[in-house]
Amino acid sequence: MKTFILIHGSWHNAWNWHKVIPILQLAGHQVFAVDLPGMGRDKTPIQEVRLATSVQKICDLIDTIEEKVILVGHSKNGIVISQVAEYRSEKIEKLIYLAAYLIPNGKTQADYSKLDVDGVLKPFVTRYPETQSHTLQPEIYKEGLYHDCEDSILEMAKLLLSHEPMETGITPLELSDVKFGSIRRFYIECTEDRAVTPFIQQKMYQETICEKVYSMPTSHSPFFSQPQLLCDIFMEIANL
Repeated sequence: MKTFILIHGSWHNAWNWHKVIPILQLAGHQVFAVDLPGMGRDKTPIQEVRLATSVQKICDLIDTIEEKVILVGHSKNGIVISQVAEYRSEKIEKLIYLAAYLIPNGKTQADYSKLDVDGVLKPFVTRYPETQSHTLQPEIYKEGLYHDCEDSILEMAKLLLSHEPMETGITPLELSDVKFGSIRRFYIECTEDRAVTPFIQQKMYQETICEKVYSMPTSHSPFFSQPQLLCDIFMEIANL
C-alpha cells in the first residue's frame, strides 16, 4: 500500500480526482485529495491566499501521516508539490507532475506560463485586482480543458470552478539540491493539452530532469477522460 496526496490545478479543487480516488483505493492505496486554501470547501478568503499558505496546508497533512507519501501535482500546482518537497523531503517518496509546472529554484510559475504562447486559456482569464485573483471564462472550458471529456464534466465545471489566487504564481520557488533535488521525480505529459501545451511541458522536464516521463494522448484533464490509464501510470510509478 502507498499513500497518495493529490493536488488540483488552477480554478479547480479536490473534485478533480473523484474518478481516480476509487480506482486507487480499490487497489489498496490510501488517497488524500486536498482543497487548497481558498478553493472548494476551504473558505480561506482568496485575497489572503499565498504560496506559503498552500504549502503549509500540505505540510500539515503530511505531518499527520506516519509513512512516506507520493505527491501528485496537476497543472499550476506542480509548484506546490515542489515547495512542499523542500520542506518535507524526508517524508516524500516520489513526486509526480501531471501536465504540471516543474519550475527550478528562484523562478515562478508565471515565468514559464509567459513562454507558453500557444495555450488557449490566457485570452479568457478575467482578473480581479481588488482581491488579487482571477477566473476562467466558461466559454473556453471545453476547448481548453475538457475537449476529450464527457459533457457532464463540463456542466460540473460550470458549477464548481472558482477564483484562483494570483500571488501563488508570481512567488519564486526556494529549492535546494539537498532536499528537493534528492526526491525521485516523474512527469506525465498530456500530448493533446491546450492549456499547458506540450511545448512548455517538454521544456520543463528537459530543464529539470525527471527519472521517467510518461505520455498520455489526452487533454489537460486525464483524470476525467482516462482515469484508469492515469491510475495505471500512478501505480507503476509507485512500484518503481
